[in-house]
Amino acid sequence: MFFSPVYLLFMVPGMLLSLWASLKVKSTFAHYSQIPSRSGLSGAEAARELLSRSGVNGVRVETVAGFLSDHYDPSTRTLRLSPDVYNGRSLASIGVAAHEAGHAIQHAHDYGPLAFRSVVVKPAMLGSNLGFLMLGAGMFLHATSLVWAGIALFSAFVLFTLVTLPVEINASSRAVAALVSTGIVSSSEAGDAKKVLDAAALTYVAAAISAVLQLLYFLWRAGLLGDRRRS
Repeated sequence: MFFSPVYLLFMVPGMLLSLWASLKVKSTFAHYSQIPSRSGLSGAEAARELLSRSGVNGVRVETVAGFLSDHYDPSTRTLRLSPDVYNGRSLASIGVAAHEAGHAIQHAHDYGPLAFRSVVVKPAMLGSNLGFLMLGAGMFLHATSLVWAGIALFSAFVLFTLVTLPVEINASSRAVAALVSTGIVSSSEAGDAKKVLDAAALTYVAAAISAVLQLLYFLWRAGLLGDRRRS
């Protein structure tokens, strides 16, 4: 009752885009990992330098296991870099590290979209799991209240993926500008560092498109989109 062949029509485009984005970011990172930065700084050193030059204090920079598992945790003010990025001295490593430092700078400067994303992150994580289950149960039991509750919860997850886009794009813009202004990369190297960040941004675009398409499918199955009357 919950799924139908039409599900593939909604989801396959997002799945293909996500796969392409994942391959793109991995191949781009691998390519620019072979190009050393003229500054000779590691990703960790570049991140600390950018934070210091930006007047951002009290942020820890540490390693985290995994490949491209880099992230900034605003709750503990910790910038976590994967081993390849933390220790790497390539343009790829410096670019990714600078991007995460950009999030720490956003946090220090009370960047609105980042603050909003932090507010919706818990409802979003709840909505991505519980919302899906409630939608399925509501459609199976023909319980309209459960369907609406599930859609509301899953919509929080969709909102999270959408608000993530300007947050990530802004962090990348801050990163490239700061790398050049501090001299960590030259103006001729900036374009290559930006290519790494642009490839990474595609994964967030793919996630947002996939989430929106899934929500549209749920609305269609519930009879809330188009002329469909059956769930």
